[in-house]
Amino acid sequence: MSLYIPKKYRATLMPEMMEQAIKQIKDSFQTMLAEELDLRRVTAPLFVRSGTGINDDLNGTERAVRFAVPALGGADVEIVHSLAKWKRIQLGAYGIPAGFGLYTDMNAVRADEELDNIHSIYVDQWDWERTIRAEDRNLEFLKGIVRRIYSVIRSQERRVYETYRHITPVLPEEIVFVQSEELLREFPHRTPAERETEAARRYGAIFVIGIGGRLSDGKKHDGRAPDYDDWTTPTPGGYCGLNGDIVVWNPVLERAYEISSMGIRVDREALLRQLDLEGCPERAGLEFHRALLEERIPLSVGGGIGQSRLCMFLLRCAHIGEVQASLWPDQMKTECMKYGIFLK
Repeated sequence: MSLYIPKKYRATLMPEMMEQAIKQIKDSFQTMLAEELDLRRVTAPLFVRSGTGINDDLNGTERAVRFAVPALGGADVEIVHSLAKWKRIQLGAYGIPAGFGLYTDMNAVRADEELDNIHSIYVDQWDWERTIRAEDRNLEFLKGIVRRIYSVIRSQERRVYETYRHITPVLPEEIVFVQSEELLREFPHRTPAERETEAARRYGAIFVIGIGGRLSDGKKHDGRAPDYDDWTTPTPGGYCGLNGDIVVWNPVLERAYEISSMGIRVDREALLRQLDLEGCPERAGLEFHRALLEERIPLSVGGGIGQSRLCMFLLRCAHIGEVQASLWPDQMKTECMKYGIFLK
């Protein structure tokens, strides 16, 4: 069990007020995000058929929760990890043109998650996807999208302050863009998480670019499946990757804190390249991958924004269990209760 107890922690809101604040944040944030990125809301599936390649493989090692459905002839289905690929299919199904997109409330189960202050086996996030043109597949376009999302996060922080005056804003006006390779060069003897913490402490909010590929030390900053984000396309300065994470400094946990993972999605060339690098070229024969290789799926940019993660940060909570109902080890619940951290 990994658990951090902040010194002199005190919840900012009573439980009944916390529930009201969570609803206010979730209602207003998704509206603001949709307006900023020109997104329409769609209904999302909780499970998809196994063996289609549609489910998100995350780091490639996590097990999906799977079960057979008699009404489908005994076919196996699996609860989604995220909707990274499903959303892209829907862009094509709805015929959504470049510059517009969709978002959905995504609920997932990640059975292999290691539980701590910010990780749960239950995941809730706003999954969004936006159709783009071929000429939009570049780092400057991605940065523009990141700035727009960050502006919504900052606006939401201000709205929380206007309602609860004791929860003061901490986010800087601008988000700083850093390459994962730059972090390695500056902090060569630190872990990726430690590098992010140093950068987040310095700048307040960062977007770490290029996650999934191997860095100059032969290791990855973090894992990414080969078939949704593009982490191999060359970019200016001799770097690679058209994806990244929005990471902020969390003053309660005193560490880097990821709120969103996003990126420009693979095109035909990037998909084949990344499948080869990850040693799984056979995936090219799966339903989703065939459609992408045959260019029956539009080019896109997309990502996920953690709903509980965002609420936890904005309400200055010490544990994600304060803002979502899930399952926690008895030892963790008991230890948290000693310090006034009540897990749902």
